[in-house]
Amino acid sequence: MWTGRSVLSMNEADAGEARALLALAHGDAWRGDELDGKVVANLFFEDSTRTRVSFSIAAKALGATVVDLTSKGSSVAKGETLLDTAWTIEAMGVDCMVVRAGQSGAAALIDEHTECAVVNAGDGTHQHPTQALADAMTIGRSFRRELDWDFRGLRVAIVGDVVSSRVARSNVGLLTALGAEVVLVGPPSMVPGSLSSLGCSLSHDLDFTLGGVDVVMMLRIQFERGGGGVLASTREYSARYGMNEGRAGVMKEGGIVMHPGPMNRGVEISAAVADGDRSVVLDQVSNGVLVRKAVLAGAIC
Repeated sequence: MWTGRSVLSMNEADAGEARALLALAHGDAWRGDELDGKVVANLFFEDSTRTRVSFSIAAKALGATVVDLTSKGSSVAKGETLLDTAWTIEAMGVDCMVVRAGQSGAAALIDEHTECAVVNAGDGTHQHPTQALADAMTIGRSFRRELDWDFRGLRVAIVGDVVSSRVARSNVGLLTALGAEVVLVGPPSMVPGSLSSLGCSLSHDLDFTLGGVDVVMMLRIQFERGGGGVLASTREYSARYGMNEGRAGVMKEGGIVMHPGPMNRGVEISAAVADGDRSVVLDQVSNGVLVRKAVLAGAIC
């Protein structure tokens, strides 16, 4: 999970490292001055609400100075490369760069060519490791696994545009390392057979799958990455793969519904489910701040 001081991926996640970090985040026993005198630069070259704001809140809660940079307000908009921008920011004396970019592998490239810590906040369709940690923390707390973060016996369905989703890839890596069984669900265009190489099972029938899972994580269609290009309509998609009250009603007792956001209500999830008793969507958001505190402290301290 850690590459030196950087967090770049959940591919082949180390269960021991992940459990230690989750325990640290869950305890949330910070003084508030751990990062005094440190500078965290948020380099967000893709739009973001939850991730960017939660990294800022987490860094400031630990005493760091936070600098926010977006592509529209940076020289990237003038044609500068990501590496030149990263070198420029590093030369100003930052201790950690939090990077979101549309290019898969962007965070790893910056990490390879800089000396400061780098945290991947989402790169293309590749990885989003801190979202996976927030999701794992939400699952662990929901099923009272906080003592050991052992997810054996839990079955998780990740539903929707999986092929476009860095969240799905990161969650598969982390959740399977923690012992959960993961099944990817969606139409063949969004859940192609090649995804079985991630080490999970595949299904194209949501209704058949629902009764046997503890957790359902819904994903939006990523139209900006070409998702949904072969769908007849979003209405047909919602009828077959949308999470509505009827489908939530056949889930296992105590089962939870997740969504990493942003949500497209009425497409992959109904408002009634998003705001209902099974939903832990806002828990994912608040847990995101906690895990990002732990990640930043580990990367910088």
